[in-house]
Amino acid sequence: MTAVAGVVGLLAGGAGGAAAPPGFTALREVDPSIRQDIRYAGERNFTGGVVDGYEEPECLLARPAAQALRRAQRVLLRGGYSLRVYDCYRPQRAVDRFVRWAGEEDGPQDMARKAEFYPRVDRGRLIPDGYIAQKSGHSRGSTVDVTLVELSGREVDMGTAFDFFDPLSHTDDPRVTGAARANRQLLKRVLGGQGFVNLPEEWWHFTYRPEAYPDTYFDFPVAVAEVRP
Repeated sequence: MTAVAGVVGLLAGGAGGAAAPPGFTALREVDPSIRQDIRYAGERNFTGGVVDGYEEPECLLARPAAQALRRAQRVLLRGGYSLRVYDCYRPQRAVDRFVRWAGEEDGPQDMARKAEFYPRVDRGRLIPDGYIAQKSGHSRGSTVDVTLVELSGREVDMGTAFDFFDPLSHTDDPRVTGAARANRQLLKRVLGGQGFVNLPEEWWHFTYRPEAYPDTYFDFPVAVAEVRP
């Protein structure tokens, strides 16, 4: 969720208010073996509902990033693991929704989500503390939120849940030890070997470099039809 610098370039056209460039693809069409659990297309996320722009629970990416994930998956499968992606391309309208949500107050119905995602920080501090920002690298199409699972699908210990707004989510937080630390380092090492750079504040957040669209924040909806000719 950390803020990123750059020129905002929303591409006009298309029914959703924006058009996908030809360089985007659905990850499922590049490597169907990579597990997908697109959290913002459902209710299990910090907002508690489907986020604006997520019309389908699909991972869309700039093609070089998708191909790099495929290479990383080949390495992990040999070791008995698989990647599972939580989020990939994220429309700007979804980021805008996060910002609006962060400006709202928690009510009694929000306590379970607060306990899961931000137990030690007030919602009103999520923007000032850098957990939520007005622009996201995800909107450029080369960033993924990802974890490891066993081939059975069972999650491995990563020390915190995905989208846990807390310093414990920092990749190298010294309080995370043992298997969780080893798993974080495995994920970082394998993805790093294929050109992905980890965001130190979020163990799950990786950006493929060089980015295909380093200065453009897209807003087309998450739907496979958007990236097909």
